[in-house]
Amino acid sequence: MKNRSVGFAMTILIIGNLVAVFSDALIKTMGKDAAVFQFVFFRQLSAVIILLPFCLRATKESFFVGLKWHFVRAHVWLLGAVFMVISLSTLPLATANAIFYAAPLIMLPLAMLVYGEKLSRPSIAAGIIGFAGVLVIVRPTDISWAAFGALVVAFTIAVNNLFIRKLPTQQSVAQTLLLTNLIGMPASLALALWENKPWDWSPLITASGSSALILVYAATCVVAYRAAESNKIASAEYSGLIGAVIVGYLLFNEVPDVTTLMGTVMIIAPLLWLAKVERKQHKKDSIQAIAVNE
Repeated sequence: MKNRSVGFAMTILIIGNLVAVFSDALIKTMGKDAAVFQFVFFRQLSAVIILLPFCLRATKESFFVGLKWHFVRAHVWLLGAVFMVISLSTLPLATANAIFYAAPLIMLPLAMLVYGEKLSRPSIAAGIIGFAGVLVIVRPTDISWAAFGALVVAFTIAVNNLFIRKLPTQQSVAQTLLLTNLIGMPASLALALWENKPWDWSPLITASGSSALILVYAATCVVAYRAAESNKIASAEYSGLIGAVIVGYLLFNEVPDVTTLMGTVMIIAPLLWLAKVERKQHKKDSIQAIAVNE
């Protein structure tokens, strides 16, 4: 996987983020009065059921490798899932996603601190301009609880993506996702019981659909961030914002204004520019490698 190109990793992330928008849309249909912790538990339960058949042939020993990092990621993922439901139930789909996509910018300094990655000028510029686009869309005059929740989601996404490289490479993507959900289930069940709302299994279908879609996104993250350094591909996370604008308009009648469209352009344009810069650099490095070998 290390030999995969940056362009491949960015393409995978773009696909994953577009799929994730539909998962968010399903969550938004639950409304403000939904039992949040029950819904999160149902998502994890359905995810485990979906993933289990893909992991039956795995050895028992492989499931006990890297449990420390699986435990950390599972509970970070759980925290993000809770705040995602809260923020999506209140904010417009495009606005919530715009804040979620602060994650790539958060990843840049974290990657430098955790892994010592060097930040290139193009990646820094793309991150700053992209985040400026997020602010243009949100137009924050004050920070609501829903907006704060969305920022927590962005932070959890960034941390989870960074810790992917801490996971054992011999484990399959399905094993990684299964452990992330399975290890977090005791905590989510405890929260659901603490919530003390009547158990209602009717949201299970919606939760299952949301889980299936978000698993696709999570799988693309595992593949992409194992394939390339995070500072080179993180800006590709912004691509789902276009999908959020379109889905929000079609399903929830959320009409984007001119300012929202301007912010979207500010987010996507640096992504396209960064991809072009990285392709040129990759081509240049390949030519130099060939020259050295000769």
